[in-house]
Amino acid sequence: MQTSPELREGSGTAIAAESLYLVNLLLLPGIGFLILLFLWWRSRAEAPPLARAHLAQTVSGSVWAGILLVVANAAILLLGGYRGPHVWVVVITYFTFCHSMLVLFGAFGLSKAMAGQCWRYPLIGRTLPDGCGGT
Repeated sequence: MQTSPELREGSGTAIAAESLYLVNLLLLPGIGFLILLFLWWRSRAEAPPLARAHLAQTVSGSVWAGILLVVANAAILLLGGYRGPHVWVVVITYFTFCHSMLVLFGAFGLSKAMAGQCWRYPLIGRTLPDGCGGT
């Protein structure tokens, strides 16, 4: 699939956004998110459609990751606290379904950004901006 030169224009920002999303999930939680927010804040207005699409997806995905982490911690607390018998059930369930799903979205998003293509995260993604074709 060929991409237009306008879409390729924002590929550097798109790759940076997807990389920071993965850094936030896997290496430096919080710090990666703050850098991603700074990139989004600095680039959101004048960015080409490809960059805007990937910035919107990664910020939305990071917010959802934080919400899911809070929900998992709330479930642990409601089921007896961190010394309770259900801690590992919640932790393993969270990492098996939620965290790994978010990481796979980021890896696929990074591959799309490197190919110069827009992509919408399933379930948690934002709508694609005008001028950005793709799925």
